[in-house]
Amino acid sequence: MRSFLAGLLLLVLLAPPQARGQAPITIVVNFGAGGSADRIARLVAPEMASTLGTQVVVKNTTGAAGAIGAAEVARARADGTTLLLTTTGPMAIQPHFRSDLPYRVADFAPVCLLGDAPVMMMAAPASGLRNVPDLVARARQLNGGFNYGSAGPGSIPHIVMAALAQRAGVAMTHVPFRGSAEAIIALLRDDVSIYADLPGGLRANNLVAVGVMAERRTTDFPETPTLREQGFDLVYSIWAGLYAPAGTPAAFLARAEAACAGALRVPNVIEGFERIATPITFRGQADFARFQAAELEKFRAVVQAAGVRPGD
Repeated sequence: MRSFLAGLLLLVLLAPPQARGQAPITIVVNFGAGGSADRIARLVAPEMASTLGTQVVVKNTTGAAGAIGAAEVARARADGTTLLLTTTGPMAIQPHFRSDLPYRVADFAPVCLLGDAPVMMMAAPASGLRNVPDLVARARQLNGGFNYGSAGPGSIPHIVMAALAQRAGVAMTHVPFRGSAEAIIALLRDDVSIYADLPGGLRANNLVAVGVMAERRTTDFPETPTLREQGFDLVYSIWAGLYAPAGTPAAFLARAEAACAGALRVPNVIEGFERIATPITFRGQADFARFQAAELEKFRAVVQAAGVRPGD
């Protein structure tokens, strides 16, 4: 009997991971709970779990405009148990913004792009701000006392507002937070006057759409003029994508890509993306890698033109 059990244990240990049952997968979201990235992760995680045949949990690791969570995944074992769901900043802006970044873009393997939405500039109803000329006039009047929020230094909400301040020739003060949820709370408290990010928090918090940084008006917010219409040729979007540590086996990456694509076709996920006003934009591994390389190069010029530095 003892030899039989020993032989059985050896067979179990030699079996492939799929036969033994795969370990749980953690999706690290590098921004706070309740923000757009977090909500996207929690929409797709259950559907990916169903396809992958294992538990998929979401973990928030915040700080340094997403750099701390990204670094955690860069250091993780490349065994298919850890993924990163991040927005644009940590992968396309931070590499140009911080010389001491605790990871490299090469430390990650793109899995899939999930969504891509134009940046929406938002204000609290009580602020009195209704459009970009209002904002610029207020900033000029306050001469440096006009505050705008961001999801951290070097995040998209920081960079696009710095670009607007530079283009309009007005002084604005950057106030960073750990994620979009905190920034919107500060907006409602009047700690900051404007916030520019994914449009997901706009309707849920009864905020005012000041302008959309898109080529043309969006179907979700047809009454909101673009910044181009308001005299400023600024077009930016924020995308959300899933990454694995570099060196993760190709077989797992292919399975995760397929699970991602399948999740984005599920009706309740589609409805969830509609609720946060983020168009589903799927790109698989190869297409996402090309897209991210182009975004990295694009934001090199954006950061330089905006004149931002760490600490701004």
